[in-house]
Amino acid sequence: MLSSTEAFMNIRSSLTTASLPPRNRRGGLVQEVVQHLTCQIQSGRLLPGHQLPTESAIMAELSVSRTVVREAISRLQASGLAETKHGIGTFVLQAPSSEIFRIAEHDMATVEDVIHVLELRISLETEAAGLAAQRATPAQCEALAQTLASFAAAIDEKSDAVPSDFEFHLEVAKATGNRHFTDLMTYLGKRIIPRTRINTADHSPEGREAYLKLVHTEHERIYTAICQHDAASAIAAMRSHLSKSRDRLRNQAHQNNERMQN
Repeated sequence: MLSSTEAFMNIRSSLTTASLPPRNRRGGLVQEVVQHLTCQIQSGRLLPGHQLPTESAIMAELSVSRTVVREAISRLQASGLAETKHGIGTFVLQAPSSEIFRIAEHDMATVEDVIHVLELRISLETEAAGLAAQRATPAQCEALAQTLASFAAAIDEKSDAVPSDFEFHLEVAKATGNRHFTDLMTYLGKRIIPRTRINTADHSPEGREAYLKLVHTEHERIYTAICQHDAASAIAAMRSHLSKSRDRLRNQAHQNNERMQN
């Protein structure tokens, strides 16, 4: 019997693989570096007061020039996420507390809170999937495929697959070619994945492995539609995926309420 990883690789090979295009010119690379560093800050991998990696380290990790790195750091400074102390380095600042839009930790405290965020995601990510289907490059399809392979491996390794789940949705946002989708997904971070708040996998009637395989299959449908440039199918697949997540949570909340009343 094939493992989840092997099964995914068979599906992936059925899609036509195009030669990868060259990376974007400098302006696109700057935004790529900004998104990479912002994601590290927003996810907590780089905390306020921590020093950013050196220019040389970022250049080596992302294969970009020193000029690109310096422009990206300038943008982080302009957005209030970092400051440079001359002769010492660049350090992460506390994210500004004056955002117009904000989802705080206490806004994700209950099942109902998580459902409300899923409803927001349905409206945003269905549109993102449609745009991604129109604009995704071969390189972006490859990035999506890698997140699916990571998800499949996580199932086999008995993991909750949260990191690869979030990365999949982030790569869909990137494939829109609209940085605002990416910025919003980066801001929300892994907390948008319901399993970080509620153990839906272990409490699902079918069990953890079957539940995650179901989610993985839903991701595969989104990926296939995007990389076949079928916008209508991508929209439908994303809406179905997030709506099912919402409905699973509603069912779980209903069952919990019934147990409390009995």
